Amino acid sequence: MPTVVLASGSAGQQFTGGQTEFEVEATNFRRLVLELERRFPGLGKQIEESMAIAIDGEIFQDAYAAELKPNSEIYLIPKIGGG
Repeated sequence: MPTVVLASGSAGQQFTGGQTEFEVEATNFRRLVLELERRFPGLGKQIEESMAIAIDGEIFQDAYAAELKPNSEIYLIPKIGGG
């Protein structure tokens, strides 16, 4: 199953009770977000609005259609604001 790593200290931890790593059964990023929202209500919205996504070392601007492998590593990190 793909492994999701939530950056420590990120706002997303408020939804997970401090948990930063979990396995999620999903074949694409959209399903992964839906499963995380089911497990941790509010986390899906947090991911959509303020998290950057890296899948297997590649940063995605729009990851929803990205396919996941059984051994994929997905990192969710806070977006960096700029102006």
